[in-house]
Amino acid sequence: MNSIVRNILAVVLGIVACMLAKMAVMKFGPSLFPFPDGMNPNNLEDWKTFAPVLQAKHLATPFLDHAFGSFFGGLVAALIAGSRKITFAIVIGCIHLIGGIAAAFIVPAPIWFIALDLIIAYIPMAYLGGLIAKKN
Repeated sequence: MNSIVRNILAVVLGIVACMLAKMAVMKFGPSLFPFPDGMNPNNLEDWKTFAPVLQAKHLATPFLDHAFGSFFGGLVAALIAGSRKITFAIVIGCIHLIGGIAAAFIVPAPIWFIALDLIIAYIPMAYLGGLIAKKN
């Protein structure tokens, strides 16, 4: 298959893998790290209401959501890419990071969480996924 076509598929399927991983974490994460009683994590108004009482354990699911999404998106992109595998993994991390930056302005969260999330969960995790894929 043509390298350009593979690279385009790498980005598209990397984004799909990122979204699927995020959905899986958001489905099963709250059973491991429950949100406060009465909070619907899919409701922005609940995030605003419950923000003052959220503890670090409540923010584990969103962090893992972002980290696993970037990791698996980067992994898939690097596995499919015809060239520059790490570059395409990082592209997925950057695309996901744009969404994370937007969310940081919309969803209330402590500054320490926003910093940790934006610095670690996106590009480094996509890079790690790319490294693992490149070794295979």
